[in-house]
Amino acid sequence: MRYDLVIFDNDGVLVDSESLSNAILAGYLTELGHPTSYEESIRDFMGSAMHRIHELVLERTGRRLPEDFDDVFHGRVFEAFERELRPVNGVTEVLEKLDADGVPYCVGSSGSHERISVGHRKTGLERRFPAGRVFSAQDVGRGKPAPDLFLHAAREMGVAPERCAVVEDSPLGVQAAVAAGMDVYGFTAMTSAEILTEAGGTVMFGQMAELPELLR
Repeated sequence: MRYDLVIFDNDGVLVDSESLSNAILAGYLTELGHPTSYEESIRDFMGSAMHRIHELVLERTGRRLPEDFDDVFHGRVFEAFERELRPVNGVTEVLEKLDADGVPYCVGSSGSHERISVGHRKTGLERRFPAGRVFSAQDVGRGKPAPDLFLHAAREMGVAPERCAVVEDSPLGVQAAVAAGMDVYGFTAMTSAEILTEAGGTVMFGQMAELPELLR
């Protein structure tokens, strides 16, 4: 393996949550008087930290979201997770392969620590990602597309950025990885290879089973 650390995005890469959370987000924003389709939510907010949602809505409408927006949104998302969330197909086998090869891995997610924890508990991934391997946009001043989160994860794991591979499925995440000086592998299950390539990605794959060989 040519990398000393593999950093996984969480939503859409480890847990199959993007369709659930973006459908809920689009519905909630529409309910609050900011008409948003599922497709628009994917385009504008996939891979972003919560502060980006607040900033974009304020920029576009001049209106602030309610103070309890994050709590209400996450409550609805967590309810959906309990009913429907699954790990991304093939990701457990990828993690088993990395363990067998002795390659460290961690999470670098725009989601909150609570969101990551709920998703990992529901999908059985929590034993593979103890607290020391979980890094959230909450831990840094700026979320993706800034490189801060990935640089923080590498620093905490004791690995130089150029020795890290990032697995991402959103343009914002790809931009963050590139800005951090890391190689990025674009997972195209929900976002086209064209869009991820435009964001700066160079290696694209559509099935998790392909990833271990690509990392060699």
